[in-house]
Amino acid sequence: MIIMVKEPHPGRVKTRLGRDIGMTAAAWWFRHQTRALLRRIADPRWRTVLAVSPDAEGLQSRVWPAHLPRWAQGQGDLGDRMARMLRAAAPGPACVIGADIPGIGRQHIAQAFGALGDHDAVFGPAPDGGYWLIGLKHPRRQPPGLFRKVRWSTADALADTKATLPGYRIAKAACLRDVDTADDLIMTRA
Repeated sequence: MIIMVKEPHPGRVKTRLGRDIGMTAAAWWFRHQTRALLRRIADPRWRTVLAVSPDAEGLQSRVWPAHLPRWAQGQGDLGDRMARMLRAAAPGPACVIGADIPGIGRQHIAQAFGALGDHDAVFGPAPDGGYWLIGLKHPRRQPPGLFRKVRWSTADALADTKATLPGYRIAKAACLRDVDTADDLIMTRA
């Protein structure tokens, strides 16, 4: 279970949310949301790893729990970084999520890993056309074009990513909302 996180500095994390509620408030929200998420999804059935950014600062950070392994995300767009994290995973199924999904719980992660028993990939769709989770049964054997030409932060992100997995048997996990804007934040509390 790989969780993509950024150091929660104002203006460097959750900037779209920050434009709505202020950069400091957005960074504070992300820091506390991530800590709550880590508590909610902790489970002995999977190993949790933090994929940190920026690399050097994230690897040394005292913000995140010291007991969790950390991997540097490295350079590139979101797709480059997620592909790298999936390739770095131990043999066997792996899932990647963001830390900005307030509704996620252990049951959602277990459902996604369970779907990889008879599927090659699994997505947790978001209502905005993106996704909060991608999982691969064999992440080290991902197709070379995985995440290529994905229109990130658009209603096409999920469809674009699925198109990079030709011939894959794809499962769908629960639909959950991630938080990108103040409206998303309000919807997660409704």
